[in-house]
Amino acid sequence: MPSLTITFATPADIPAIIDIHNATWNNTYNTILSQDQIEYMSKKFYSEAALATSMNEEGHQFLILCSDGSPSGFASFSELKPAYFKLHKLYVLPTCQGTGAGKCLITAVENYVKEKGALKICLNVNRYNNARHFYEKMAYRIVREEDIPVGPYWMNDFVLEKALL
Repeated sequence: MPSLTITFATPADIPAIIDIHNATWNNTYNTILSQDQIEYMSKKFYSEAALATSMNEEGHQFLILCSDGSPSGFASFSELKPAYFKLHKLYVLPTCQGTGAGKCLITAVENYVKEKGALKICLNVNRYNNARHFYEKMAYRIVREEDIPVGPYWMNDFVLEKALL
């Protein structure tokens, strides 16, 4: 069993977040999205500038998960309205999936937002992304479908919520 640690990310961690993104996105989305859409969305959401804006201007907090001291996953989240948070991103390297790393990371997010007064947390997941099953095992429930335009493309998602009691 690997040794897992989680810390809050700073702008200095952006290169590690980009590396994790690069190692996970093609594997996750290559059968769901076109290569052009993957590249477009990667530039839009995972460039150094986009991640810095998320951290510094949009109020997204990032956690970095390390497995045996090596960055292996990340999550980002923010408060949308009082007592209601959103998990924006959660990715774990393919080599760490199935080891409990994702559960450790999402539990850390949930515990932190509960300390901040959250009663509910939501997230979006692509309707064809197998991660949906992970979220459902973690007690998230589909509340609606949502189609979001991103440039010339669409994100076809489920919105899931979990009560944090």
